Amino acid sequence: MKTIWMTVFIASSALLILVILRNKLSWGWLRSFTLHLVMAAGLLYVLNYSGLVPGMYIPLNPVTIGTVLTLGVPGVALIAGLQWVVV
Repeated sequence: MKTIWMTVFIASSALLILVILRNKLSWGWLRSFTLHLVMAAGLLYVLNYSGLVPGMYIPLNPVTIGTVLTLGVPGVALIAGLQWVVV
C-alpha cells in the first residue's frame, strides 16, 4: 500500500513541476513569492539583531515569517504587539 501512495505522490509532484515550468505566468508568481519570503525573513532578522527595540525578539519560524509575508510591516507590528501583550 505504501508503494502505491509513494508512486501517486511522485507522479503528481512530477506533473505539478511540469505545469509550473511550462506556464510562463508561474515564473513571475514564483519570483515574487521568493522575493517577498526573503524580504520578510530579512526584516525579522534585522529587527531581532539590530537592537532597535530593546528586549524584543521575534523568533524566525514558519508562522511569523508567513504573517510578515502576508501582512508586511503591519504583520511585524502585529507580532510585536502580541508578544508585548503575552509576555
